[in-house]
Amino acid sequence: MLVLEELTGQICGAAIEVHKHIGPGLLESAYEECLCHEFNLRGLQFDRQVSLPVEYKGIKLDCGYRLDIVVDNQVIVELKSVESIMPVHQAQLLTYLKLSEKRVGLLLNFNVDVMKNGLTRIVL
Repeated sequence: MLVLEELTGQICGAAIEVHKHIGPGLLESAYEECLCHEFNLRGLQFDRQVSLPVEYKGIKLDCGYRLDIVVDNQVIVELKSVESIMPVHQAQLLTYLKLSEKRVGLLLNFNVDVMKNGLTRIVL
């Protein structure tokens, strides 16, 4: 497994590459397809649309939550294509981290002029 800082750097680099080629204004699903293709090109291991059960009083419930992408079974990547990241988007990723027991998440908003302005890293 890659060191988390190196891994998040590779993920951010892949996101910047995708944004450089297709720019802002598309649906999240388009960015997911392109980003996963870029991960393949870079040899990164990942899973898409990972089911995330909610544990309540000792029972795991399937409430329909899905993690957009999990890279190297370590980093949750949540994709957005919105005018601006709101506190609820950050809260969503933070909750996903807690429920999945992962430590690092990236919130990537592709609807920006320069991708580096759309990168948010959250660490528990």
